[in-house]
Amino acid sequence: MMANQKLYHAHIEACVEAMNACNLSYVANLKEYNLEKLCDCIRITRECAEICSFTAQSLSQGSQFAGEIAELCAKVCEACIDECSKHDNTHSRECIEACRRCVDMCRDLMVAV
Repeated sequence: MMANQKLYHAHIEACVEAMNACNLSYVANLKEYNLEKLCDCIRITRECAEICSFTAQSLSQGSQFAGEIAELCAKVCEACIDECSKHDNTHSRECIEACRRCVDMCRDLMVAV
C-alpha cells in the first residue's frame, strides 16, 4: 500500500510546487483588467491549486487511495496546462512548468502504487 517513501516525498514536493505556481497565477490573473478573458484560467488555476494541495496532504498521510488521487491530480494539472497555454505571460509559463512536473510525478506514482 505505501509506495517508496522517496517517491512520495518527491511527489509531495512537485504537488506543493504546482500548488504555489497555480496560486501565484490565480492572484496575478485577478489583477488583470480583462477578467472576462481570463475567467477560465482563474477557475482552473484555483481548482488545480486545491487538488495539488489535497494530493500532497493525502500522500503525506499515506492514503490508501494514492493512485486514484494522483490520477485525478494529473488530469486537473493537464487541464490547467491547456488553459494556461492560451496566455502568454510569465506566471502562466511558470504554472505550466510546475504542472508538467506534477503530472510526471503523478504518472510515476500511479505506476508505483
